[in-house]
Amino acid sequence: MKSIATSVLLFVIAAALVSVAAVVVLARGGAESGDTARANVSNVGESQVIEISAKGGYSPRETTAKAGTPTTLKIKTSGTFDCSSALTIPKLGYQTNLPPSGETVVDVPPQKAGTVLTGLCSMGMYSFTIRFN
Repeated sequence: MKSIATSVLLFVIAAALVSVAAVVVLARGGAESGDTARANVSNVGESQVIEISAKGGYSPRETTAKAGTPTTLKIKTSGTFDCSSALTIPKLGYQTNLPPSGETVVDVPPQKAGTVLTGLCSMGMYSFTIRFN
C-alpha cells in the first residue's frame, strides 16, 4: 500500500512541477513577445531607427515608435523571394522591390501622435504596422 501512495505522491509532485514550469515559460514568452515590438526601435541622436525583417512576412508585425521624431526604417532581407519583397507603404507613397538579401533604408518624416503607418506586400497577404505615440 505504501508503494502505491508513494507513486501517487510522486506523480502529483511531478505534475505540479510541470504546471509551474509551463506557467513560467508562458509568462516569459508573453513578456518577450511584447518587448519584440520595442526591441526593433533604437534611438540615434535625435532620430530613431526601426528595423523590420522581410521574409515570409514582416517581423515584428507591430511596432510602437515615438511621434514627432525623424525616423529611419531599415528593412532587412535574407534570401527573400516571396511577395514580402515587393513592399508598399501607402501613406508615404512608397513602393519598391526589396533585394533578395540586404538592407533597404526608408526615411520617414516625423509623424503626428496617433499616426499608423502600414507596410504591405504586393499581394496584401503580409503587413506590418508602426504606431506613433
